[in-house]
Amino acid sequence: MGKVIAITGKGGTGKTAVTAMLIRNLVKSSGKKYRMLVIDADADANLADALGVKAGKTIGDMREFMQQSRFTTSPDTDKQVLFESKLFEILLEEEGYDMLVMGKPEGSGCYCFVNNLLRGIMDKTTSDYDLVIIDTPAGLEHFSRKTIPDLDDLIVVTDESRRGLTTGERIRDTAKEIELNYKNLYVIVNKITPGRREKVLENAKGIGLEVIGTIPYDETLAKFDLVGDPLIGLPDDSPAVQEMAQVVGKMGL
Repeated sequence: MGKVIAITGKGGTGKTAVTAMLIRNLVKSSGKKYRMLVIDADADANLADALGVKAGKTIGDMREFMQQSRFTTSPDTDKQVLFESKLFEILLEEEGYDMLVMGKPEGSGCYCFVNNLLRGIMDKTTSDYDLVIIDTPAGLEHFSRKTIPDLDDLIVVTDESRRGLTTGERIRDTAKEIELNYKNLYVIVNKITPGRREKVLENAKGIGLEVIGTIPYDETLAKFDLVGDPLIGLPDDSPAVQEMAQVVGKMGL
């Protein structure tokens, strides 16, 4: 199995933008080429949009198909073969990476079956890639369901506030409580304002958090977000992109 990285954090911290910039740097700037799978596991996020990917069929669509197949296929049908054929249909092949999108649930809105599908997809696909990057929903409830396998790196995205860092501390403590297996837990502080970096690092150190990156407020990034331009197109001289390049190096990617 390749390296598995999950990105989580409180809503509104720019978690998906950070994920998109991580992928952008790995595709364009890291100097290494990975067989990479990107999973947008947050149904409320827009990672595909942030990357400029036009999402077609999703894991939610696969859910509908697999449920209907119980009534429309022969009892002799090999469900594993059916599963794998549908998986191939929803896999998006982009330049530098493949992508799977969770999508929205149908009907009652329960994600139980979708989460089971995601677990099966992870079991089936992760061994085919060098690197798997997962943009997860806010919080850790999905981890407690064991949807996502053991992790190499768990990245918590937060803002510069003391309350934001405290949220990171709670995520770390919850991960221990649910016995989530990971090798490294890193914090990325997003949208940091000039002159506050040292205080943020001091606050993080005081509660035992390892900050691997402090992404400054970036006017170029803000303009991209405002008009909806894909973050994959951010220029190399963007301060946020340059800081993310440092993060990539620190993670050994």
